[in-house]
Parts: sequence; structure tokens; C-alpha cells
Amino acid sequence: MSSADPSPNAQIFERALKTVLRPMMRMLISKGIAAPAFYRVVKQTYVETAVELLGRDATDSRISVMTGVHRRDVKEFRDPDRHAEESLRRKVSILTSIVGRWLSDPVYADAQGAPVAIKRTGEAPSFDALVQSVSRDVRPRTILDELIRQDIVYQTDDLIALDMDVLVGPADTDQRMHFFAHNLGDHMAAAVENLLEEQPKLLERAVFYNHLTASSVDKLEAQARSLSQDTLLKINRLAADMQSTDKVLAEGKQRFRYGVFFYKEDESEAPKGKGPQ
Repeated sequence: MSSADPSPNAQIFERALKTVLRPMMRMLISKGIAAPAFYRVVKQTYVETAVELLGRDATDSRISVMTGVHRRDVKEFRDPDRHAEESLRRKVSILTSIVGRWLSDPVYADAQGAPVAIKRTGEAPSFDALVQSVSRDVRPRTILDELIRQDIVYQTDDLIALDMDVLVGPADTDQRMHFFAHNLGDHMAAAVENLLEEQPKLLERAVFYNHLTASSVDKLEAQARSLSQDTLLKINRLAADMQSTDKVLAEGKQRFRYGVFFYKEDESEAPKGKGPQ
């Protein structure tokens, strides 16, 4: 793709790509990440994606032709070290599974289905029993310390309570980056899949208005937060019930991610962002 490309489709795609990338560029600049470092990530991602698409036919030469990445770079990028990424994924998986169980298991809910404060030890409902129902490979005390550190739970007297604002996201920087990548990645994947298909098949919708006052947008945001939290809790409970049955089945190999977002800005002002840190 180049500025000299006469294809209208190429020009449309280039404009769309700039719109998609602009928020990412703001983040890169704010973090002090210059273009060469970003280019390296782009080339590596090109190579990894080509390997997935080509499968057994993924020779260095074919990858280079398909992506435009030089063969010496292809060779370097084909075998990335994923140890740190996998370690973080396991940590996030355990924490989110525990919180998810707390939000979905009737044992840990009141008559209205809201998660209740629980005691530290003993039989369910207790924090130790909750952790052990998810994994016996980690100490409940270790999990509790981590959830308290991230302000996901808090202790009152001898009870432990879940902060319902947990649905906004964890305080831990590594985990926030993990969810940034996977939430945004899956949203992008749904949008790309719909764009490549003649008939869009994945849920990917938005409501958008302009010419509103800040007060009106704040009211809409509060309503959106309330409605979305209720919906997320319902989907979480439903998915947890289905998973308990499906996970033992041979065909239980599907995954899904359902999310919501709300974005607002003053269109009369230039986008604001922090400088390099």
C-alpha cells in the first residue's frame, strides 16, 4: 500500500487504519516508545501471523514474500520467547477465575444474586474454600494478599468483601496491560472478521451521538455503567454454569469474550495526552 496506489479501496483502508492506530500512537508517544521499536513489533507480528496462516508451508522465503519482511528478520522473529507472557497469563487466569466464581456461584451470593462478604477460613462460603474450588496449586493467603494489593477485595472485621468496581479493571499494571491487549485484540478480531465476511456474523455494535452537553453525557455514562454491570454479571453466571458441564466434553474447545466500553470527548478540543514518561 502506498500513497500512489490509485485503488479507492486502498485509500479507504488507509484512512481507516490511521483512525484505528491514532489512539495507539498516543499511547506509544506517552510511554516514550519511538517509531523504530514499534516497527520491530509490527514486523514480528507480521511474521507470526504469516506462520499461522501458512501452517506447514511457512518457509522463511514464503513468509518474506507474503509480508515484505527481510528473510534475516523472519528467521529471528519465528521463535519468540513467550515465557514471561505465559507466566502472566497463568496469574491472570487464576485471579479472574476466582473472582468469576465469586460472582457466579450461588453459594457466594445473596438472595438477589449479589456477591456476599465471606469469612477467611472454613467451609464454603469462605475465601479459602473459594480459592481451592478453582486451584489447589496456590495458597489462599497468597491470592488474598494479591487481591488486596490490587484493591479488588477489602477486609472488614473478620470478613472479606469483593469490590464491585472490580469490573472496571485491576490496579496491577501488568494485568491492566494484559486486559488491554486481549480485550482490544478480541474486539479488533471481531471487527476484522465481520469486515472480511460478506455477511457480518459476530456481535460488534455501538451507539453514538454528538452535540450533547457534558452533563448529558455523564448521565448516559452512569446509566451505561449500571446496565453493563448487570449484563456482565448475568453473562458471567450463565457462562460459569455452562462451563461446569462443557469442560469435560471433547467438543468443549470454544472460548468467547464479551465486553463493553464507553468513550467520550469534547470535539471542540484537541486530544489530550501525557508526554513521555
